[in-house]
Amino acid sequence: MMDEGVIKYSCNWTEAEPPEGEWLPDLMRWRDRLHSLGLIGTYDDGIGFGNISVRIGNSEQFIITGTQTGHLPHLQPEHYTTVTEFNWRENWITCRGPVRASSEALTHAAIYQHQPEINAIAHVHHPQFWKDLMFQVPTTRPEVPYGTPQMAREMFRLFEEENLAHVKLLVMGGHEDGFLSFGRDLKEAGEILLGYCELK
Repeated sequence: MMDEGVIKYSCNWTEAEPPEGEWLPDLMRWRDRLHSLGLIGTYDDGIGFGNISVRIGNSEQFIITGTQTGHLPHLQPEHYTTVTEFNWRENWITCRGPVRASSEALTHAAIYQHQPEINAIAHVHHPQFWKDLMFQVPTTRPEVPYGTPQMAREMFRLFEEENLAHVKLLVMGGHEDGFLSFGRDLKEAGEILLGYCELK
């Protein structure tokens, strides 16, 4: 049974103005491009999938798409939020903005903390690419659920054992259709993703 879009962590949300800064325009462009390619969107039941984030400077804070925004082809600043604090071991985040953070925010947080050189992450869905890439690139164990501390630990294992830092693309074996890419910036994360999917 698919539980996409379900937030599994504790979310401490403060309603506030939309995020600002030099990182937002590029983030908005990449998000809308991935939506136009069908990698971010909604399922037939209306549940949204896919999200994208960018680190703010050298901090562990990041801007990420809000939960349940997958149905919108073009997002505005009010559809993004800033994750200001988190603890993946204790399964909570704090976010500030017009909307709550995506259900995958804890996964993004764990990667940013574990890999300081990573500054952008794109998490997308596509059934065929997911099947094609499964175990051809670093893949999490099927029994590990998304958005949990167990997923964070599983990703760390892949960094250590399967050269994930070099491949920069990860398939979530237990998260139907889901996979993610990352990079030093949004351009690298996006181009790696489109290269594996043979999309432009």
